[in-house]
Amino acid sequence: MPTLKIDGKEIEVPEGITLLQACEMAGAEVPRFCFHERLSIAGNCRMCLVEWVGAPKLQASCAISVNDLRPNRDGSPAEVRTNSPQVKKAREGVMEFLLINHPLDCPICDQGGECDLQDQAMAYGVDTSRFAENKRSVEDKHIGPLVNTVMTRCIHCTRCIRFTTEVAGVPDLGATGRGEDMEVTTYLESALGSELQGNVIDLCPVGALTSKPYAFQARPWELNRTESVDVMDAVGCNIRVDTRGREVQRVMPRLNEQVNEEWISDKSRFIWDGLRSQRLDQPYVKKGAKLKPASWQDAFAAIAEKVGATTGKKMAAIAGDLASAEEMFALKDLMDRLNVASIDCRQDGTALDPKHGRATYLFNATIEGIEEADAILLIGTNPRREAAVLNARIRKRWLASGLPIAAIGGVADQNTDLTYDFDYLGAGPDTLQEVASGKHSFAKVLKKARNPIIIVGQGALARPDGKAILTLAARAASECGVVVQGWNGFSVLHTAAARVAGLDLGLVPGAGGRDVAGIVSAAKKGDIDVVFLLGADEINGDALGDAFVVYIGSHGDRGAHRADVILPGAAYTEKSGTYVNTEGRVQMANRAAFPPGDAREDWAILRALSDVLGHKLPYDNLGRLRDAMYQAAPHLAAIDAIEVVDGGDIDKLALVTAAPKKAPFVSPVEDFYMTNPIARASNVMAQCSALAKERGKGTGTDG
Repeated sequence: MPTLKIDGKEIEVPEGITLLQACEMAGAEVPRFCFHERLSIAGNCRMCLVEWVGAPKLQASCAISVNDLRPNRDGSPAEVRTNSPQVKKAREGVMEFLLINHPLDCPICDQGGECDLQDQAMAYGVDTSRFAENKRSVEDKHIGPLVNTVMTRCIHCTRCIRFTTEVAGVPDLGATGRGEDMEVTTYLESALGSELQGNVIDLCPVGALTSKPYAFQARPWELNRTESVDVMDAVGCNIRVDTRGREVQRVMPRLNEQVNEEWISDKSRFIWDGLRSQRLDQPYVKKGAKLKPASWQDAFAAIAEKVGATTGKKMAAIAGDLASAEEMFALKDLMDRLNVASIDCRQDGTALDPKHGRATYLFNATIEGIEEADAILLIGTNPRREAAVLNARIRKRWLASGLPIAAIGGVADQNTDLTYDFDYLGAGPDTLQEVASGKHSFAKVLKKARNPIIIVGQGALARPDGKAILTLAARAASECGVVVQGWNGFSVLHTAAARVAGLDLGLVPGAGGRDVAGIVSAAKKGDIDVVFLLGADEINGDALGDAFVVYIGSHGDRGAHRADVILPGAAYTEKSGTYVNTEGRVQMANRAAFPPGDAREDWAILRALSDVLGHKLPYDNLGRLRDAMYQAAPHLAAIDAIEVVDGGDIDKLALVTAAPKKAPFVSPVEDFYMTNPIARASNVMAQCSALAKERGKGTGTDG
């Protein structure tokens, strides 16, 4: 390891890191605008200049490696100074140049209070300028409904350009002109096309790129910050929810190297306006053909009357995609006490079942493990639509190693833009059977790989022959050596945040019970009298026939439109809940705001309802509920941990015989921006959806 002397302190640093990173390891604070740890080095702002003793000039610490700092002639370590008068004068000169054209509009800039340029100007700025020329003015660019531009503020750090090109893989941003005429813009005067574009707002060190929906909403010092977990997909990105009073004002990413690094998708970031729209804030009971406002007592009484007039065999419950583990546990507990066997958390009808073992429904390679992969096979999934942040991790690995990636179905064809190169092997089960038998050429690629990954999407599993496909995928994993000692590359990519926790808690049909398709069919025939929907909005409510539908949820979406009784619940930002992401990582979401009106947390609604139904649940607070839940599923108590699973379950599943159908695999996510009731209530997501559809018509590469 190289040894350096930084500001008089001698330290050993890892091979290959930049001098800037080494200085920070030594405790020195080095200002920067263009440098970012996850982007390529540009070296164009010159704010990070340091003095290498003996060198003829100051060095840009972001653009020089510690390996380039040779020891002195006497063998002593190279000496670096970050706070010498020469360095301070150089940084003041750089700051003076940056402020020549920068407008003095901090009072009206949304970046105010969080601006790197403001902070560095306090340290290295002066109160006068030697430049009397007119300030340069640059026309603002329209780059879509999410990112607002005030390009006169731009200091040409090029972070946004490097992010869209390198991380997002959609190179819509670039620079035109040179010198004073340089402008950051979209090449074709069009909106950005990436599902990760909102991250450029966090990367911009000035106020050139800000959030358009958040514009002039609040100042950062007015906001309360709450650490939480995103539920827009099954990745479980770590987020920070900023609130003012009862309103969520914005959602920001939180650093977690194992899950999302420091990125989140646009759906996760800009969903917050949907938390205010179409909210259910009081109970409703259907009288005649219309839902009428009611008290909690009246709503519970209506439910008790229907439940009392039927039996457990003629009742059913379905848990939705955004439900937390606590409320699903309470729902199952109540249904067990009512002798209801028809309970399911798999709205899409996926074939995954906890009886086959936890390894058969987790992303066993882990999200971070993608960076160790040397071959990836995608089966029935379009990860760019289904898990944008995970897709960026695949791209990161592809850029670093050029690993072979192949797809079976899930995408339209070879021309679908996943942001990385891949081979389109075929559309459906026939191709998968070739791989499972070892006859396909890509099976040989997987066998040769040290850490191969097979990613199975819900497009392959959420179909009538889903179990046969799952068996076939397990057979392919066994045949190609994807599951070996020390490595489990069999990975199921979920699309619902609640799915893994639901499977862990056993929210699947019991003995004699029906799954979602069976519940809908039986209700239509009149064989089921009462159906409980816990935020279940992705099923066809009209197909439930004359069944009495009780809907517990936060938004007036599909489930509420069909309901006979509505019990208003809390959205994910309004309750403390446990979520398990696609890799089996247990994470905790914290309450950032309170539900509107008479709405309550979902588990509390079920607890109150159980008392009226005569089957009182034995927990009066969240702590006691969690104690009971941890007894049923002990691994849920290990926050931010992944329980080790038995890879042998995959080999056992591979031995099951089943005959798949010929239909091609199709990704379950047709519209990235419209996948849940909160998204469908969001005006911003509606704009993004319309823009994406228009772009798809124009290019033919939307997949």
